[in-house]
Amino acid sequence: DNSVTPDKEEYTPTEGSSVSLSCTYDTSSDNILLYWYRHYSNQAPQLLLYKGARSWSSIDHIPDERYTSTTSSKSTELVITSLTLADTALYYCALRVYTQ
Repeated sequence: DNSVTPDKEEYTPTEGSSVSLSCTYDTSSDNILLYWYRHYSNQAPQLLLYKGARSWSSIDHIPDERYTSTTSSKSTELVITSLTLADTALYYCALRVYTQ
């Protein structure tokens, strides 16, 4: 019953600017973490950050200050600042549900 859907397939921002990627999710749980990954071809996906939502919205792990994330009761957003060509990649959002 849990799903995550990207709001847009492709973004073409300019170097030096910022970009906001977002996903909508659907779950009945209140204990959830939203994860953002970056995937370069021929490499394993890399975890960029995670951030909780709903009753877990105070939880986050965001090691790189170029990334920020906000969550709501049904969406998650990843903002990347100071863009360079190295940010060209496939980005995934993922939902993890914790059952009590």
